[in-house]
Amino acid sequence: MKLLLIFASYFLGSVPIGLLLAKGIAGVDPRERGSGNIGATNVLRTTGKALGVLTLLGDMAKGFLPVMLARAWGGPLWVVAGCGFASFLGHLFPIYLRFRGGKGVATAMGVYLALSPLALLPAAALFV
Repeated sequence: MKLLLIFASYFLGSVPIGLLLAKGIAGVDPRERGSGNIGATNVLRTTGKALGVLTLLGDMAKGFLPVMLARAWGGPLWVVAGCGFASFLGHLFPIYLRFRGGKGVATAMGVYLALSPLALLPAAALFV
C-alpha cells in the first residue's frame, strides 16, 4: 500500500496541468509558443493571467495533495517524503508527455508547503 501511494503520486505529478488548461480553454499549446515550457510562467505568457494562475495553483496542488494524503493516512515519514519526491519527479519527467516536463518549481513549492508551511515563507522571499 505504501509503495502504491508513492507510485500514484508520480502519476498525479505527471498530469500536465498547464498543457490541459491552455489547450482545453484557450486552444493554445504552450509547448509551441513562448519558452516551450508547460509551466505557469509560459502559460501566463501565452494565454493570459487567469490560466497562468490556475496552472500555478494546479502545479502546486500536484505536490501538496500527495504529501497531505500520505500524512492523513498515517504514512511513515519515508512514505510522506517519497510521495512528495515522486510528484516532483512526475512533473519533471511526466509519463504522459514522453518524460519531457516542466522545471518543477511550483510542484516543489506545493511539497514544501505541505511539509513545512512556516519554512516556505522565508524560502519564497529568498527566491523572489
